[in-house]
Amino acid sequence: MIFTDEYFMQLALQQAAIAFDEGEIPVGAIMVCRDTIIAKAYNQTEKLNDVTAHAEMLAITSAAQYLGAKYLKDCTLYVTLEPCVMCGGGIFWSQLGRLVIGASDEKRGFLRLNPSIIHPKTVVETGILREESEELLHRFFAKLRT
Repeated sequence: MIFTDEYFMQLALQQAAIAFDEGEIPVGAIMVCRDTIIAKAYNQTEKLNDVTAHAEMLAITSAAQYLGAKYLKDCTLYVTLEPCVMCGGGIFWSQLGRLVIGASDEKRGFLRLNPSIIHPKTVVETGILREESEELLHRFFAKLRT
């Protein structure tokens, strides 16, 4: 079957690469509902001059508009970096069905800071294409330092 977690995370990595090319922290997100991609997003905090324009938040908003519903119980969000607590709150309020994470965020990730922030029915899976996600982030921050 083509629609695997790795397949969708690869698409999220393509979104993260767009962010990288635009000078944004390279985080990408894909929202899937019943094997259909309903939203694609990447970090756009610099571009939109908006601290809330994280890939996850943009994907949640886009998916809700697509579905015409605020709850995303039948959806899976693929994100290349573990969401922060702000995005975790958005995931909670949208009642997301499933969250698939690439790389962990040891500094600002919700799993370390407040794992109970997301909805108790949201299934969380971590480490899908972790190395690829981490490599893109490492390249971005190395480029900033030079």
